Amino acid sequence: MMINADFSKRVAILPDQMQWEASPAGGVERIKLDRIGVESGHATSIVRFAPGAAFPEHEHPGGEEFYVLEGVFSDDSGDYPAGSYIRNPIGTRHSPHSKDGCTIFVKLWQFEDEDQTQLAIDSRASRWMPGLVEGLSVLPLHQFSTEHVALVRWEPGTVFMPHYHPGGEEILVLEGTLSDEKGDYPKGSWIRNPPGSHHAPFSHEGCLILVKTGHLSRTA
Repeated sequence: MMINADFSKRVAILPDQMQWEASPAGGVERIKLDRIGVESGHATSIVRFAPGAAFPEHEHPGGEEFYVLEGVFSDDSGDYPAGSYIRNPIGTRHSPHSKDGCTIFVKLWQFEDEDQTQLAIDSRASRWMPGLVEGLSVLPLHQFSTEHVALVRWEPGTVFMPHYHPGGEEILVLEGTLSDEKGDYPKGSWIRNPPGSHHAPFSHEGCLILVKTGHLSRTA
């Protein structure tokens, strides 16, 4: 299965363009954003657990990274409420489930072999830093080699300078609306800007985004 598998091309998927599909586990649905392979391989998805739903214990031969969007996600290591950012390195195992239901944004098989940092960050209890322009605040989540992951909050009316992404950029809009010269991206939108792309983002109403940069040159 190949979904948005050409990483040299820009992709922007708005919430009304997304479709839920059943997964192999009962009560677990997903929206496939990009994918190489069927149930094993590079994948970026939004996954929704119904109350009481569980996924069988499994290994992550390519690593797993996820952010809890709604509800509480649970596994062998604990309970992770909305706002949690988790990295499970290559070779880790777990048995995910959710007592009351949850929705997560998850990326599989996208770790570098040397990146063995295991993380569980509660963004609600973390310290934010000033951004590069007035109106931006940033919560760094992870950095390895050229890859950077962060939450970025935009106050209403914030404008960022035009800039270049030599290693690409991926954005999930968590709150509000992000905009650039190509369009407007409301809450729930997913944008993938390829290596070498340029844009000039801004936000009239303010927004919160999960952003990853520098990682797409490995796949383009």
